[in-house]
Amino acid sequence: MKLDTKKALNLLLCIAIFSITLNSCKDKVKEEKITEIDPFDTADEIISKIKKLEFPDNTINIVDLGAIADGKTLNTQAIKKAIDSCNKSGGGKVIIPSGNFLTGPIVLKSNVNLHLEEGANVLFTTDKSAYLPAVHTSYEAVELMNYSPLIYAYKQNNIAVTGKGTFNGQADRENWWPWCGAERYGHIEGTPKQKDDHNLPRLRTMNENATPVAERTFGEGHQLRPLFFQPFECDNVLIQGVTFTNAPFWVLHPIKCNYVRVDGVTVSSHGPNNDGCDPEYSKYVHITNCTFDTGDDCIAIKSGRNEEGRRINIPSENIVVENCDMKDGHGGVVMGSEISAGVRNVYVRNCKMDSPNLDRAIRIKTNTLRGGFVENVYVKNIHVGQVKEAVLKINTYYGIYANQEGDFIPSIKNIHLEDIEVENGGKYGILIKGRAENPVKNVTLTNVHIKGAKTDLSIENSEPLVFKNTTINGKQY
Repeated sequence: MKLDTKKALNLLLCIAIFSITLNSCKDKVKEEKITEIDPFDTADEIISKIKKLEFPDNTINIVDLGAIADGKTLNTQAIKKAIDSCNKSGGGKVIIPSGNFLTGPIVLKSNVNLHLEEGANVLFTTDKSAYLPAVHTSYEAVELMNYSPLIYAYKQNNIAVTGKGTFNGQADRENWWPWCGAERYGHIEGTPKQKDDHNLPRLRTMNENATPVAERTFGEGHQLRPLFFQPFECDNVLIQGVTFTNAPFWVLHPIKCNYVRVDGVTVSSHGPNNDGCDPEYSKYVHITNCTFDTGDDCIAIKSGRNEEGRRINIPSENIVVENCDMKDGHGGVVMGSEISAGVRNVYVRNCKMDSPNLDRAIRIKTNTLRGGFVENVYVKNIHVGQVKEAVLKINTYYGIYANQEGDFIPSIKNIHLEDIEVENGGKYGILIKGRAENPVKNVTLTNVHIKGAKTDLSIENSEPLVFKNTTINGKQY
């Protein structure tokens, strides 16, 4: 059968159009496969959801309510009156001017911005009775009734601490620190300490037994140190510009909070358990432009200890850390060890981590009592001058020496490091100790260059790491 010329030309034209369309679709699919979503676009979205706080144009100076800046007069009531009055009038700014102001605990209220002017030095009294009666707080990720945090907010909204002044907790080898039980922090053998049966062991048992928080009474007669600044179940929290020093225990501890910004804060405190910032059970947290020089982890993201974390079951998530300077500390950005409810969606970028007394840059720590999960951690553009142990450490045997074995196998996956430059990597470049029952999964290193590590890699119970343009001690991986 013969086709006339016109039909033949039409057929060839249809074939040509079909071929062009097919190739175009193939190219489009290919382009879509190549195009990858930048995870830090998600970080920017998280930041955008933490709104800028606004306060009414109303100011109260604590001096106008009788505060005296001599470093000796107790100003607790003057500060309380100022905050309460500001709150009742609809909110505004409470000003602490230049000078040395001694006080007991400060309790923040909704719609109040506590503002420290340059030269303001807030000294917290060493009289432990000032921090009573006991309040609903926490200790090492277990809730209890204990000494009030030095700065405390409970179930408040739209609160801020801002300015250029300093909060001095006045903890030292004679005040608060000796209770940790270590001689280097002033503990004298034979005197009470936090590990005594009536302290931590009692609290641990209450955790296991799900004892109601109201019945977990500590405080006077016990040796569990107070937190420095704890917003508890608060939304819309700003901590900006101020300095914290000489902390009794953890420094900044937003627990069960949403929409928190920590901006331009300096934490310089080298006492026991002096973590810099510990978001716990918290969502939408932005930590930026801060300096951490600490006695423990610079930033430690947490989500409850053991049974309590599993009961509460609020993961910490959507957390961005950027433009920060980490100096001394057990870790730069850390997840754990109290992590039983899990942590996910953590973004770290544009930070400097450098000190002969900084143990690790990025650290994940848990065990089979804690369990929990860590997933979707993205770290980019980090300069590490020097660390002691490892650039990245993932440890699922944390605290094994203290009988920390249980039935809750941790899950750790999707950990991504990119554009990391390390001058002195310490003992290990990368150190991972996973569990055979559930190995660490999907760890990638892209454009990571580590110098000076004594051992390149130490990997146990992990899927093979994915390396892209990565060198350790000059060796291409």
